[in-house]
Amino acid sequence: MDDRPDISESKHFPEDADIVTSSDDYAGRFAGPTGSWFLQVQERIALDLTTGARGARILDVGGGHGQIAGPLCRAGYKVTVLGSSDACRARIADLVTAGDCEFQVGNVVALPFDDRSFEMSVSFRLLPHCNRWQDLVSELCRVSSQAVIVDYPAITGLNALAPALFGAKKKIEGNTRAWRQFTHNEICRAFERHDFRLQDRQGQFFLPMVLHRSIHCRILSRFMEGTSAALGLRSRFGSPVIAAFVRQQEPA
Repeated sequence: MDDRPDISESKHFPEDADIVTSSDDYAGRFAGPTGSWFLQVQERIALDLTTGARGARILDVGGGHGQIAGPLCRAGYKVTVLGSSDACRARIADLVTAGDCEFQVGNVVALPFDDRSFEMSVSFRLLPHCNRWQDLVSELCRVSSQAVIVDYPAITGLNALAPALFGAKKKIEGNTRAWRQFTHNEICRAFERHDFRLQDRQGQFFLPMVLHRSIHCRILSRFMEGTSAALGLRSRFGSPVIAAFVRQQEPA
């Protein structure tokens, strides 16, 4: 049974993985204490890396899940969310109705905006599910005058075992999709082609997220991750990674 939202009334684009992540079904993966903690960790790092001035314009590509749009709006940024379908508006409808952010339907690998239309662009929960991920990176850089922030699962530490654990992950989470893992170097090279350099990156968890979901104990999970951080394991091997890239200054 297909649990994707009905997009029969919407345009069809070559990359539309954000339709799934914008659904209520996907949001259910972050229900409960452990899921809430996942989002808190993600929000803290994302806001830490978002260094633009209050009121800066930010494009959130594929952000219909609302995980980043909400915190950015509360922090005072002018946020535009771009989704592949009208269905991607549902979970951020309250933000749009209140005038806290704007929503637009468009192609994530051919963004309907002029060059450097935003000070910053962000994209979470999309890169590992995008077949044309390098085109996505290109577009994020094109429309950003200052910086780009993305998240991605890294081939490092215990996360290297993720493909072997996919069956168990799907059994626990139910709606897990296949995804691509990246090396830090290939992500950096993709951004460097567009004159963006790595400013900072932070791993979210040392232990696989599926393990934290399986033990159903937020207190224990926080203890284990705190210990991993104290030992330097999370900074070296943590995943998913949230990375900020800045546009290199052009010669005078």
